[in-house]
Amino acid sequence: MRHRAAEGEALLTFEEYCDAIVAQTDLLARHVKGADSTATVPTCPGWNLGRLLRHVGGDHRWAEDIVRTRATAPVDDGMVNDPAAYAHLDDTALGDWLVDGATKLAGTLRAAGPDVPVWTPADEQLVRQTAMFWARRMTYETLLHRADAALVTGADFTVGEALAVDAVEEWLEFSTVPEAYEPLPGVPELLGPGRALGFDAGAAGQWLLDLGAERPVWRRGTGAAAVNVRGPVTDLLLFLYARPAPGVGTHGDTELLELWLKRTRFWLEA
Repeated sequence: MRHRAAEGEALLTFEEYCDAIVAQTDLLARHVKGADSTATVPTCPGWNLGRLLRHVGGDHRWAEDIVRTRATAPVDDGMVNDPAAYAHLDDTALGDWLVDGATKLAGTLRAAGPDVPVWTPADEQLVRQTAMFWARRMTYETLLHRADAALVTGADFTVGEALAVDAVEEWLEFSTVPEAYEPLPGVPELLGPGRALGFDAGAAGQWLLDLGAERPVWRRGTGAAAVNVRGPVTDLLLFLYARPAPGVGTHGDTELLELWLKRTRFWLEA
């Protein structure tokens, strides 16, 4: 039986994340084999499938560079966000290129180990600045973009429960960074007495996010909530990431939920 990690700790081991990066990339490559690279990706406005794949491959190479060089300061992310960075790649070779990048990233992570200090874009007060961050983050960066690709190609998108649960908890951790709750001009206040959100994925897990204190705090379990979100854990994960999630239903203060989603999704728009 898998040990249940403490709240705020990753549910998977470092080795499992390294394995998952490669496995999720391999599935992504299978999803898009023979697909039209110019097909629009509706969940990533302005992108086509070729841009999506180059983004994922660029992400892997950016993270690999950070870990390999033991970077202690921000590293230019042009290889991730510049559409021209990999425009020279033949579309028919993108699958192999993706898997090659994921394999190198996993190898570099394993060579470094989970505790080696490296720069990350995460809040230093909430997340340890180590290679473990990159192993976990690249797992879910790949998994969610695999969902985007599957939506385009009609491939079957399934996720193991442990991965989906851990990805939901990573999202809840990200939702506690200052950018997600600090007051903004012209934006309604998010925090306040009696404000809490409940998330229920049945046997996979339940979570409560309390917005009643100075900053959001999440925990596993249930409690009094102004709004509840229920559905299978994979659908719940897709819902949080603004992807189609037909199995999710909500009940209660939907205005509070929409405000929280708008605030916590800020990094998806960066």
